[in-house]
Amino acid sequence: MWAGWWLWALVAACAGQTYRQKAETIMQTTPVIDGHNDLPWQLLKMFNNQLHTGADLNTLAGTHTNIAKLRAGLVGAQFWSAYVPCDTQNKDAVKRTLEQIDVIHRMCQAYPETFMCVTSSTEIEQAFKEGKVASLVGVEGGHSIDSSLGVLRALYHLGMRYMTLTHSCNTPWADNWLVDTGEDEAESQGLSEFGKRVVREMNRLGVMIDLAHVSVATMKAALQVSSAPVIFSHSSAYHLCAHKRNVPDDVLQLVNATRSLVMVNFYSDYVSCSKQATLSQVADHLDYIKKVAGAQAVGFGGDYDGVTRLPEGLEDVSKYPDLVAELLRRNWTEEEVKGVLAENLLRVFREVEQVKNLSRFPEEEPIPQNMLGGSCRTQYGYSGAPGRFPGPGALLASLLLSWHLL
Repeated sequence: MWAGWWLWALVAACAGQTYRQKAETIMQTTPVIDGHNDLPWQLLKMFNNQLHTGADLNTLAGTHTNIAKLRAGLVGAQFWSAYVPCDTQNKDAVKRTLEQIDVIHRMCQAYPETFMCVTSSTEIEQAFKEGKVASLVGVEGGHSIDSSLGVLRALYHLGMRYMTLTHSCNTPWADNWLVDTGEDEAESQGLSEFGKRVVREMNRLGVMIDLAHVSVATMKAALQVSSAPVIFSHSSAYHLCAHKRNVPDDVLQLVNATRSLVMVNFYSDYVSCSKQATLSQVADHLDYIKKVAGAQAVGFGGDYDGVTRLPEGLEDVSKYPDLVAELLRRNWTEEEVKGVLAENLLRVFREVEQVKNLSRFPEEEPIPQNMLGGSCRTQYGYSGAPGRFPGPGALLASLLLSWHLL
């Protein structure tokens, strides 16, 4: 009897090792593209963005991410979050967002053997070939553009390739997920007319629309307006964890219909709706989204260094091969695994690039009359929030960079 138990234990251990080895083999040619990592925010908090006075990214401690962990996790591309808090809205959000984009660029400059700042799907694939971590900018929160299409375009030229329409606060033109909890009131019933212009301008530029953090009404409005697929850079399945940051089934069906992508979040609260979760439960979310929206609609958006609680088995970015091994154990095909690792995101990115049309004249907005004298809203019909005009950061960016944005 005991011999039988030992035999089964040995078989199980060998099978597990085989899945892990197969995962690593696949990931050598198709490494992870992760949709959301908040290391730049940690660099601000820990080092005030000073990369040469204490922040050694090779061995950085106290974070989920460093270069050694990225290598062990076979991460080939990372959308780094340029995040600033909601309390910067209508104040210094533009300035502080620029500073976070700057630190992402300086990461690439300081560690050129590891990071390669890129802005296109083709460049991601080139970074794969060179064995570097393709580094892209994702701006987390529409408050970062200060209701200015000029700032949106400026951020594009600085490398932004997705923007989350809201963080955990409404913008004057889009509602956030807290509306669905009752903590915030709906102001735009999804997207205002100006919000729809933001979506169309993102399509024109080739910037991916990110619907993590938005209300369900905003999800549906953006999916209807956008002429390109959208992403959820770090969200999970509402059916498995009824948290309003997750994606409900009717929206998952729209994700399928629009060839869009949900990159599963690893935050325990969104995985299990409790403080504890496991790698297996994350795989459950991947399974469920694959079932409802299709294998082409699933990706990874770990939210590392942006959350305080992670599942057992996914404690840092080095653990991706273990998650891939679990998917293989669940009979995901090699094609499906390559999709969730990288090819689904690359497909969405390419379709966004195909919709991009910089030859079309950009949408315009008037310079507020308070810069020129007189009444702006009546004379120029400014389309931002009633009773407010773009802040000084937005105006400065619009005026100084307008020659470059056409």
